[in-house]
Amino acid sequence: MKDDEAILTRRDFLRAAACAALTAGLGGQLQALERQGPLKRAKVVLVRDEGAVDASGRINAKPVQRMLDLAVSELLGEKDVLQCWRRLVRPSDLVGIKTNVWHPLPTPTEVEEAIIRRLTQAEVPRERIRMDDRGARQTLSSCTALINVRPLRSHYWSGIGGCIKNYIMFAPHPPAYHPDSCADLAALWSLPAVKGKTRLNILVALTSQFYGRGPHHWDPRYVWPYRGIFVSRDPVALDALGAHLLQIKRRLHFGEDKPITPTKHILVAERRYHLGVSDLGRIHLVRLGWDKDMLI
Repeated sequence: MKDDEAILTRRDFLRAAACAALTAGLGGQLQALERQGPLKRAKVVLVRDEGAVDASGRINAKPVQRMLDLAVSELLGEKDVLQCWRRLVRPSDLVGIKTNVWHPLPTPTEVEEAIIRRLTQAEVPRERIRMDDRGARQTLSSCTALINVRPLRSHYWSGIGGCIKNYIMFAPHPPAYHPDSCADLAALWSLPAVKGKTRLNILVALTSQFYGRGPHHWDPRYVWPYRGIFVSRDPVALDALGAHLLQIKRRLHFGEDKPITPTKHILVAERRYHLGVSDLGRIHLVRLGWDKDMLI
């Protein structure tokens, strides 16, 4: 067997195992949910760069800009990166960047600046670009286009903090979305402030937390420099891959399975809310750049 065939076989096995683990944790509840219409597929681009994070943990802006450009170009199938952004937004748009400011692991400034740089170069006036997290309901609700960007991390209630959950600050009462393992987070995407506005989702995995023991737990021992950025139009596909990546990292780190608390909201996002694709087998993942310890 050739080396590349062995790698593909291992990846296929891990993807299948992750799907089974996610589904098994939900019992009969989700089996009763009806899927409407034909099965959809999603495209996700993962770009990694060894130089994006140095040995001290500092994030380097130039590699981050290159990674974002490469990811967006590949996602949209357009070599001219500014043309890509012109397809995503118009100069007349009021563009909101929904970031994340959780203190231990916020959206990196370098990623935020890379996005703003390309938006302005795509002829969106700087005064028509807003960026916020906790005040999003007040500052971003009037935006006509949204860029959804946040770091990947484990989360005690929802399993992971990802792109679906990143819109919780648009809710009038965010705790209302916490019951049942945060199962109904995808309902956020039907709020008037959000519905139909998202042009791009970016899941930042430059440094990611793969394990935690409480809703706001932080432990540097469980953070590692993956040096990657995922992009997609589909937030569900991004979160499904993010959960898959964290699960594999846990297995490697602990030498045994330490299951992520039920990522029910990812499956419900597809099956109840039809927001995107949760099945790893229907996600086309394009891997670009540095491939050491890619894991998925």
